[in-house]
Amino acid sequence: ASRRKETGEGEFSTEVRYYISSLPLDAKLIAESVRTHWSIENNLHWQLDVTFREDNTRKTNNAAQNVSVMCKMALSLLKKDTKKASMVAKRKIAGWDEEYLARLLKTENF
Repeated sequence: ASRRKETGEGEFSTEVRYYISSLPLDAKLIAESVRTHWSIENNLHWQLDVTFREDNTRKTNNAAQNVSVMCKMALSLLKKDTKKASMVAKRKIAGWDEEYLARLLKTENF
């Protein structure tokens, strides 16, 4: 389990996270694994927000989840492309250039 305490504007909250793992009971190894997991999660969220402005969407319920899945799939396709451009630029190029979009969609193993 990991604990996190936050204070903000007169508020205080505690968050406890529990993890299930087959790792040996080694505190250093487990802490490193947890940090790595959240580093990957935070990086993915940042990329989705920068590329698709995901934090600015006003979708609710299933629409939000559906759009999120589609954005993750699109980001995966953009990452596989070897073109030297930012993810935002690749997304825009895919919107303008049908040949580029078709090449992205033919990508294997995304």
